[in-house]
Amino acid sequence: MLTGTLRNDIDKLWEKFWTGGITNPLTVIEQISYLMFARLLDMQEQASERKAARTKKPFERLFPDTKEGQLLRWQNFKNLPGTEMRAHLRDKVYPHFGTIHMGQSDVAEFMADAEMEIKSESLLVAAVEMVDKLPLGQTDIKGDIYEYLLSKLTTAGINGQFRTPRHIIDLMVAMVGPQPEDTVCDPACGTAGFLARTMEYLMRRYSSEQGTFQDEEGNTHYTGDLLEPYRQHIANDMFWGFDFDTTMLRVSAMNMLLHGVAAPNIHYQDSLNKSIKEHWPDKEQDAFDVVLANPPFKGAIDATSTNPDLLKIVKTKKTELLFIAHILRMLKLGGRSATIVPDGVLFGSSNAHQQLRKTLIEDNQLEGIVSLPSGVFKPYAGVSTAILIFTKGGSTDQVWFYDLTADGRSLDDKRTPLVPEDRFGPMPAAKLSEEEREKNNLPDCLDQWLEYRELRLKNKGADKYADRTRKAFVVPAEEIAANKYDLSINRYKEVVYEEEEYEPPKEILARMKTLEEEIMREMDELEAML
Repeated sequence: MLTGTLRNDIDKLWEKFWTGGITNPLTVIEQISYLMFARLLDMQEQASERKAARTKKPFERLFPDTKEGQLLRWQNFKNLPGTEMRAHLRDKVYPHFGTIHMGQSDVAEFMADAEMEIKSESLLVAAVEMVDKLPLGQTDIKGDIYEYLLSKLTTAGINGQFRTPRHIIDLMVAMVGPQPEDTVCDPACGTAGFLARTMEYLMRRYSSEQGTFQDEEGNTHYTGDLLEPYRQHIANDMFWGFDFDTTMLRVSAMNMLLHGVAAPNIHYQDSLNKSIKEHWPDKEQDAFDVVLANPPFKGAIDATSTNPDLLKIVKTKKTELLFIAHILRMLKLGGRSATIVPDGVLFGSSNAHQQLRKTLIEDNQLEGIVSLPSGVFKPYAGVSTAILIFTKGGSTDQVWFYDLTADGRSLDDKRTPLVPEDRFGPMPAAKLSEEEREKNNLPDCLDQWLEYRELRLKNKGADKYADRTRKAFVVPAEEIAANKYDLSINRYKEVVYEEEEYEPPKEILARMKTLEEEIMREMDELEAML
C-alpha cells in the first residue's frame, strides 16, 4: 500500500492533469503510462550498457547509437523546454515505441499507437519532473504506484466492465494460493489486477527475513528474494491475460511491467470468440494451473461467433455462463480457479443455468462459494455477486459456503473505510478486535477457508462446519443436486430468529383510542377559539 510523501506527490500530479483540462481518468493514466514507459526504456538501456561494460559483450540496443537515436532517451530529453519537448515526444519518442523489440513482450506493440494528449507545456514539464522522481527502480514500489493510479478509475466501462476491488482480488488470490511454478491466466484481464496482485502475493510469500524491510515512513517492502529460482518462468511464461479493449491491454501490460514481469503475455483476444481456436489453439484448452477472473456479465453474444466447444458445455448466449465454461476448458486437469459471478448463476432456473451448475458439481470439484454483499462493487454497480472456487476434474462431495456481509468499507456509493488502513483486507498488518472483525469479514473468511482446506487434505471430518447458523458451513452435494443444483447461500443457511415481546393488541388499541380522544378534544378547543 502506497502511503506518505509519494502518495501525496501522485495526488498533486493527478490534480495538475485535472486542472490542465484532462478530466478522463483513463486518459490521465494513459499519458502517465507513456512517460513512465519512456523512462523505463532508458533505465533498461542504462542497465544493458553497464552489463556490456563489465562483460565486454555487445547487446541489442533499444535506441539507435546515433545522435538522433540517443535524443529519444529520457535522460536526454527530460530537460528540454516545454514546447520543444511536447513536439519531440509527439513526433519522435512515442512513434519510436512501436519499433522497439522487447523479447516476448507485446508491451512496445501496445504502446505503438501512443498519442500526446497533453496540450499544456507547463503540465507536461510538471508531469515529466514528477515521473523523473518516482522510484521506478524498486519493483514493489513502482507496482504500488501504478495500482494507486488505477484506484482513481471511478467510471465504469462498457459491456459490464468495472474494476474489481483490490482487497477482494487479494482474498481470491490467497484462497487459491498460486505457486511460483504455476501458469496463471485471466481471460478478461482489464487492468491486469488479478495478475498483478498474484505477483504481489508471491513477493510477500517468498521474501526471507533479510529480504523484508521497512522504509523511513514505516512501510513494509518485500523483495521476493526467494523467487530467484523461478525468475525466468515468472518473467516470460507465468502470466497470461486476454482482452479485446486496446486501452486496457496497454494499461494491463504496463501494470505487469511495473510489477517486475518483463514479458507478460498480455494479448488482444475475445476469449469467447471462436477465433481463439485459431489464434491460441494451445491456450484455449488444458493450458493453465490457475485462472482468476471477474469476467463481464452483462448482455448476450452472437451464437454464430461463439467458440462452439463452449456451447457443447452450456447452450446459452449469456456471457457469465460461457465464461465459466471457458475457464473450465482452459484449466489443466487439477487446475483451480476463483471466479466472480453474479448471483443469478447460482440459482437461475433456465436449462443453461442448471446444466452449468450440474457440470460444476458432477464433473468437477466445486469447493467453495463466498457470498459477497451487494455493495461491494459500488459505486460502479450494486449487483449481488459471489466467488466460485473450483478445481477441474473429479466430482464434488460437499461445498463450503461463507456468508461475507462486511468487507471493511461502507456498502453505499461512498465506500467509507470502517476500519483503519492497517486492519483492512484479508491479510491486515495489525490484529483485528472482535468489533473490527464484524466490520471486516475478509480475514475470518480466509482463516476459515485455509483451516477447512487443511482438514480436507488430512482427510479429517469437517464437523466444525456442520452448523448452518454460522458464517461458514458445508452442504453435501447430494442435497444441492436435490435442489436442482441451487447454489444460493440463502437456500441452505439457517437463520436464528430472536423472540421479541410486544404488548397485547387490546392494550395497544386502548392506548390508540385514548390518544385519538385527546386529539379530538384539543381540536374542539382550537375550533372554539376561532
